[in-house]
Amino acid sequence: MTNFMQAKFIQSAEKLSQCPQFNLPEFPLLGRSNVGKSSFINGIANNKKLAKTSNTPGKTRLINLFNFSDKFIIADLPGYGYAKVSKEVQNRWQKNLEEYLLKREDIKCLVQLVDGRHEIQKNDYQMREWVSAYNLPIITVITKTDCISSHNKVAQAVAHVKREFGGEVFPFSANNNRYNEKILEFFTSA
Repeated sequence: MTNFMQAKFIQSAEKLSQCPQFNLPEFPLLGRSNVGKSSFINGIANNKKLAKTSNTPGKTRLINLFNFSDKFIIADLPGYGYAKVSKEVQNRWQKNLEEYLLKREDIKCLVQLVDGRHEIQKNDYQMREWVSAYNLPIITVITKTDCISSHNKVAQAVAHVKREFGGEVFPFSANNNRYNEKILEFFTSA
């Protein structure tokens, strides 16, 4: 398996009814604003310009769909926890995202991204409780591991998240591809 795949942006959608059917396994990305969802997409695609990254939290406002070599779809979702938008807009996002996450038939597994530099945040736990309440399949990806000082500390972060959340936990670095193969293996075999 190569360390990357041919990936392309397909389209953005505000809600489920606007999402085309691909008949491919779909993996929605859940995570706080600025956790590195766009960098994750760019990293596993080996294309720094595929998904727009920003230093400003809350930039992703739609469901952004990316096709990886006609093997699987990644859906970049708006981040939770921070966005300079009204309560009304936040409520609409929540309603649209819940509908997408609960009714989209092609979803194979949710992917929750957590920032490896920090403790797991309260809204990460809240998201995990919501996912558990609906018994949805989920894995965890620890982002920004390139900012963690040693391989040992990355292993400790993985062990900590595994204790807290259980299930599959993958480290990820946007600056190099050393973790990509295991993540891509999971996506292509799910």
